[in-house]
Amino acid sequence: MTTAAPMTPEATTDEVAASDDELREQLWQAAMACDETHAVALVRHAVGAGSARDVLAAAERTLLRLIAPVQERVGIQWAANAITVAQEHAATALNERCVSAVADAAASALADTDTPGRVTVACVDGEWHALPARLVTEVLRLRGWRVDYLGAQVPTEHLIAHLHQRPTDAVLLSSSIPAHLPTAHTAISTCQAAGVPVMAGGAAFGPRGRYAHQMQAAWAPDAPGAHRVLMQGLERPTAAAARLPDLDLPHLKDQEYTLVRQTKRQLVKQALLDVEAAFPPLRSYSEYQRERTAEDIDHIVTYLATAVYVDDADLFTTFLTWTADILQARGVPPRSLLPVLDSLEHQLIDFPRATGALAAARTALSACALGGTA
Repeated sequence: MTTAAPMTPEATTDEVAASDDELREQLWQAAMACDETHAVALVRHAVGAGSARDVLAAAERTLLRLIAPVQERVGIQWAANAITVAQEHAATALNERCVSAVADAAASALADTDTPGRVTVACVDGEWHALPARLVTEVLRLRGWRVDYLGAQVPTEHLIAHLHQRPTDAVLLSSSIPAHLPTAHTAISTCQAAGVPVMAGGAAFGPRGRYAHQMQAAWAPDAPGAHRVLMQGLERPTAAAARLPDLDLPHLKDQEYTLVRQTKRQLVKQALLDVEAAFPPLRSYSEYQRERTAEDIDHIVTYLATAVYVDDADLFTTFLTWTADILQARGVPPRSLLPVLDSLEHQLIDFPRATGALAAARTALSACALGGTA
């Protein structure tokens, strides 16, 4: 496997792009081969040597243009059923090791860097996808910030305890899974009540951070964006920041979200029975397959409840069409989702926002079927 030539400050944009493309492909191949030694050598080579300024710039480029795109490709290939769950986990672990290698390679260049401040980076409780938060952490460190990185699934009470022990200029909360939005909302308001401003990031917070804005948090689309927002300054909340969720989301007063969440177990149980009656192939499923089907229905109800929480049917529709694509890639006809929607619509007939989201999802799923997906 040929190693690309080191990039120099004089390299043209085309030369840098070509080198990045080559290194990305090599890193991908190393990830698929579980070849951590070669992967670490690749990213260390990409960082290279030179002045502190050159090393810091190369380190950031390696994080954002090599490691991040390879991790995104891992997710895409898993969704397409082109790689296994085990391969996805192994590749993610390898990419995390590469992030550490980049941080180590750039450490000496940070020795005399002035710092604009200190921030705390944490994943929302229940959020195991920590690599995006780690990438933000390392980019901010490369730009001079002192960062307390707390890692994956940090319970809100432990996050607050940390803030009391270690004063910080801001909390950066990361979440990739929209189902964690209610938990994220609690974390945001609790941090603000403790007098600490919050910036949210990650796919969970929706296009252009729409859900972060609903929850009165700042938002940034990526690591450089987080740096820009921090440099502009975040206003420190006052004691008035302590509030109940329905002050940010007045629709919660109708109790639909609470009731859907409280009845989730019964909704899933009845939906499984209804799907078995309407989708005959399910009757011949193994016990393992039935358990996975129940898990899928559980996820559907969870996302429906989350859509009700933020009052956005698009959240549920996006999840359901993504689920249809996942099923299709694994040989399960997406039409098997229709009986689930039928059952939930029948069970939730008195919940207008929930049934509205279900109807929108049915329309989207039918459009996929007409397009040849189902």
